[in-house]
Amino acid sequence: MTMQSQPYNAAGGRPQPDSLADLLERVLDKGIIIAGDIKIDLLEIELLTIKIRLLVVSVDKAMEMGIDWWTRDPMLSSKARGSDEVDGSDSDELEDLRRRVAQLEAEREELEADHG
Repeated sequence: MTMQSQPYNAAGGRPQPDSLADLLERVLDKGIIIAGDIKIDLLEIELLTIKIRLLVVSVDKAMEMGIDWWTRDPMLSSKARGSDEVDGSDSDELEDLRRRVAQLEAEREELEADHG
């Protein structure tokens, strides 16, 4: 990432803030971590603890860091759903269903011809 000089405000001489796109690019390139804990106690008895960890980075940066949980989540990745959906058996199942629908339509037409 190259460093660029920021344009100066003519009135105050202070650097102008980066645009939102520049800021977003910098955050996704470098990453940002937000962490915090919320703890609720009553009479020195811990009732609830919530640990919050938020990491904001680009997909490339996350994979570079070894974070790739979305590749194993079936809701987010077709590869994680199993080999049946990835290796083309869906097209075989679709073809079987088309044949079955055609067969049922033919049987229906025969019944309608016999009764109509």
